[in-house]
Amino acid sequence: MNTRSVFYEQYDVGETRETSGRTITETDIVMHAGQTGDFYPHHMDAEWCKTQDFKQRIAHGTLIFSVGVGMSAGDINPEAFSYGYDRLRFIKPVFIGDTIHVRVTVKEKREYPKRSDHGMVVEQVEVVNQAGATVLACEHLLLVKRQA
Repeated sequence: MNTRSVFYEQYDVGETRETSGRTITETDIVMHAGQTGDFYPHHMDAEWCKTQDFKQRIAHGTLIFSVGVGMSAGDINPEAFSYGYDRLRFIKPVFIGDTIHVRVTVKEKREYPKRSDHGMVVEQVEVVNQAGATVLACEHLLLVKRQA
């Protein structure tokens, strides 16, 4: 992990970064089920899934969100903190053996009226599978300190 100070004024709308890939495993799904209590058959019952549209188990959307956030958080900016996520969508299923990577694009910068010494940076986050299809999308809201 790198630590680098980036102030609000230094973010450029349209700037993009991408992560390397990570393959989703059965272990990921089982561990996530245990951590969250989500043991729905869509994730855990291979035989039942054969009777459903996707014909195989699918990863939890919340697993893919968590992994995607972790993958995109490689650089620490001590001048910013996460304000949250908006518009989260699980667009396509992720299966055991799929490899995902994350593309983050600075979508917007705007004023933050509650703290004049900070601005809001909106990042478009897209988790993409090995076929190039977007499987998850959301907006990451960052509060970023302005330069003095």
